[in-house]
Amino acid sequence: MTDVHFHSNALRRDVTYRVYLPENPAPGQKLPVVYLLHGGGDDYRDWSNKADVAQYASKGLILVMPDGDESYWMNEVEAPRLKYEDFVTQDLIADVQGRFPARADRSGRAIVGISMGGFAAVDYAMVHPDLFVFVGALSPAIDVPFRSFNIRRVGQWWKFRTIFGPVGSKTRAARNPFELVQTVNPSSSPFLYITAGENEPLLGPIRRFVSRLKNRSCAYEFQTKPGGHDWGQWNGQIPGCFDSLEGRLIGVGH
Repeated sequence: MTDVHFHSNALRRDVTYRVYLPENPAPGQKLPVVYLLHGGGDDYRDWSNKADVAQYASKGLILVMPDGDESYWMNEVEAPRLKYEDFVTQDLIADVQGRFPARADRSGRAIVGISMGGFAAVDYAMVHPDLFVFVGALSPAIDVPFRSFNIRRVGQWWKFRTIFGPVGSKTRAARNPFELVQTVNPSSSPFLYITAGENEPLLGPIRRFVSRLKNRSCAYEFQTKPGGHDWGQWNGQIPGCFDSLEGRLIGVGH
């Protein structure tokens, strides 16, 4: 395990991400990379502290865990200095490829997110289909761009406005997975692996989004397991996600 510090041009500040590497890779070997996006209220340490993801590095994977604050991993519309999407899709990928023996092609790159990170992973699948061959979304907060105002969560509502713009705006529609899936090219979009707990508060919108994927003939898999919106349920879903991922990333286990 290594914690890496570098300067992000997109965020205009120094950032930290965590990396797991396979032991003793062959000289000159380029390895597939899996980017792991944390959920709201977490940081770059949570994937390694709350889940046993280190074991997957032994299968020939580089695991990269960045820090996304509460950004939903987006370029914030009303805070233009906070460009977390550019940070991930430009700065982070470039730094990983320059620093580690990472494959530089789409077929050797995957992204998996939980909750907030799951939302971003789905969005990236449709906005940046050229970057990832596999996208995993565990309990994705798929409804965030159209979530209703709640006085008990007024701070969250204002945060969503900062990130996505006003309700009903073109900027908000442009990040709505339900809108994006209507124009995605099924033949060139990444494989989507989506999961949810059977007591998941977001199960309804997640199921509706999966129906859209089916109607559009997108390549996907949807799994449910007992549990809610927590690490107990996510830890039960991670092995299946990585099993699917390993069958689609070129270079795993070699």
